Amino acid sequence: MSLPAPPASSPAVRKVMQGNRKVGTRPEVALRSELHRRGLRFRKNAPIRTPLRLVRPDVVFTRRRLAVFVDGCFWHRCPQHGTSPRTNSPYWSTKLDRNVARDIATDEVLRAAGWSVVHVWEHVPAVQAADVVAAYLADTDDRGPMSPSGPRSADPDVGEAQTTSSP
Repeated sequence: MSLPAPPASSPAVRKVMQGNRKVGTRPEVALRSELHRRGLRFRKNAPIRTPLRLVRPDVVFTRRRLAVFVDGCFWHRCPQHGTSPRTNSPYWSTKLDRNVARDIATDEVLRAAGWSVVHVWEHVPAVQAADVVAAYLADTDDRGPMSPSGPRSADPDVGEAQTTSSP
């Protein structure tokens, strides 16, 4: 169920909102470029069919069953940089809360289907984000995490990448 969008508060705001991309954002492209530069091969926006829904992560390592999402600070409520608009605040509060809830549900669906998930905030430099992805891939083989603790994880409050894995 989608919320009816309120009218834009100005023509400039409307133009900015229409310019927001769903795929191929600068942080996504920078991460993909860095991963490719390191010799890591992946699929971008590849569909993952789970019993409950179709998911399209930003970067997918199919053989390793790793889904990588580059989360925008505004859209996914970054603890460091997330903001709440003052104009149309009830709409935006509900919208952004739903985005976060959807992210959590998507992670649970992917983990239940045997996938591991890595989230990276858009403000994390591409080299640092690629380090997290590469470290996770180095810790796994084709059967999943080698250690019972799963992939390395960093605190998202300090601008690091955030990871979750399958049990």
